[in-house]
Amino acid sequence: MSMAGALADSDGIDFGPLPDAVDALLQEGVVAYRNDKPAADRMFRQALEAAPDSLPVYYCLYKIHTYQGSLDEARTIAERGTREAARQAGWPEAWCMWTPQVPVPDGAGRFALYTLKALAFIYLRRGEGERARAILEHLATLDPAGTVGWPVIADLANGL
Repeated sequence: MSMAGALADSDGIDFGPLPDAVDALLQEGVVAYRNDKPAADRMFRQALEAAPDSLPVYYCLYKIHTYQGSLDEARTIAERGTREAARQAGWPEAWCMWTPQVPVPDGAGRFALYTLKALAFIYLRRGEGERARAILEHLATLDPAGTVGWPVIADLANGL
């Protein structure tokens, strides 16, 4: 999902089941992102404060900060989102302790893997190639088929 072009129709983005107030904040934040990035950040943070267990909020926050080059903030939010998704999936907090699931899980488990991939990208952008490669190596065991898209990030890492 691209923040700038995310609203494909008048119904907005389907973030999945969320409390109405949280969904409304996310929808407003996506629209605000086009013209007022600080307002979008405030809306996404309000949503996170209201529902810290709502995984799409973490996605919105780490995505906008990655787009803006605020990589310290993107990393912090992605790490928090990864831990929250792991908690919801019943996995250990530390991603290095996650074990392969067959098939690759849906729901919180998939979000955890997807956000871990995003974290590898953020580390690459921060110049922390070794940390990114450690994540990518582990993702290769967790998701050998690359269903969450980690091979694209691995190709970037290999090109550095």
